[in-house]
Amino acid sequence: MKYKPLNKELYVLNRKRFAKELKSNSLAVFNANDIMPINADGMMAFRQNSDLYYLSGIDQEETILLLYPDFHNGQLREVLFLKETDENIAVWEGHKYTKEEAREASGISSVYWLSEFEQIFKTLMTQAEYIYLNTNEHLRAVIEVETRDARFSKWCIEHYPIHKYERSAPVMHKLRAIKSQAEVEAMQIACDITERAFRRILKFVKPGVMEYEVEAEYIHEFVRSRSKGFAYTPIVASGSNACVLHYIDNNEECKSGDVLLMDVGAEYANYNADMTRSIPVNGKFSQRQKDVYNAVLRVKREAMQMLKPGNTIPEYHKEVGKCMESELIGLGLLDATDIKNQDPEKPAYKKYFMHGTSHHLGLDVHDVGNIYQKMEKGMVFTVEPGIYIPEENLGIRLENDVVITEDGLLDLMKNIPIEAEEIEELMNT
Repeated sequence: MKYKPLNKELYVLNRKRFAKELKSNSLAVFNANDIMPINADGMMAFRQNSDLYYLSGIDQEETILLLYPDFHNGQLREVLFLKETDENIAVWEGHKYTKEEAREASGISSVYWLSEFEQIFKTLMTQAEYIYLNTNEHLRAVIEVETRDARFSKWCIEHYPIHKYERSAPVMHKLRAIKSQAEVEAMQIACDITERAFRRILKFVKPGVMEYEVEAEYIHEFVRSRSKGFAYTPIVASGSNACVLHYIDNNEECKSGDVLLMDVGAEYANYNADMTRSIPVNGKFSQRQKDVYNAVLRVKREAMQMLKPGNTIPEYHKEVGKCMESELIGLGLLDATDIKNQDPEKPAYKKYFMHGTSHHLGLDVHDVGNIYQKMEKGMVFTVEPGIYIPEENLGIRLENDVVITEDGLLDLMKNIPIEAEEIEELMNT
């Protein structure tokens, strides 16, 4: 990995928090993600399973973590299994964790090779009453490819059919929604890397540059800052492209008079930043563009005031919608008749602002967390309102990442320029 490993105490603490949520006499199992094939012998870049990484800090394929807090032998209450390396693997793939390196990274003293898994697992299963299996239960997940966790679940239930099975996902959603100080610090690094890249972009963009050239400037700054790269597929959308919410072609020319919408973020140590900024290609907003821009910025600031303990995402989104409705009327995009005749289930503002304002952020860009759970101190959210006007070839979205604290919000992107005048000044100096 390019990043500097985080302190193992983070993962020790995470395992303690997880153990407290388990039923008595329970064994939990977590598997690494697969390395996914492309074609022929090609493979995608590896991305560790977020739950396994959260509990172990191990960033390597073919890893299994067992947690059995009540087992009588203390040496087997936390057990890590690794892919055993050899000279051939070292030549073709490079270095893999040694047992000692894995102990140092995770804080787990009992580390074995995968070849020893079944025997040790059988020993634990003879004593365990409940087995916690890991599944992807994200609200928006579309699962078509069978994961290692899913294959293991089938194998486990087939070989041990009369154990009592439980789901790890609800526990992980609860725990991962609340970030520790170490996690916030990792996300701050990701945001700071993103800031440096954005400031670089402000000096680079001008009429005639291609969207993919802008993308290239971002990845250059990300990788040179120890990031693996983009936290998600970047959106670099000029003019009418900005009205396509998930535009990722990034292959058209940025023209004078257009606004360039960029939804990008760096990752660091598997923690993610998620930023959106909209800038004038020629360095100067038109009056109409600035009016729309400032309307979005006002909604963003009002939304941030609503992110506080006790609120819930559904109620929050309703209130943000009211703010947006007011701004759209002020811009002449809606009028009193539109509001009077609107369907409460499909409010009029959705014509120009059709997505949610906030989502959990962390090890996954759309991080896990129960949207009906009340907001708490330590939760990290994006704040990203937007207005999209296809008939004007104009789409503007602004997005920062914030942490709910005891006395307000910590804005992880407070140093990233956002005022229209500051954007113009930086682009023209």
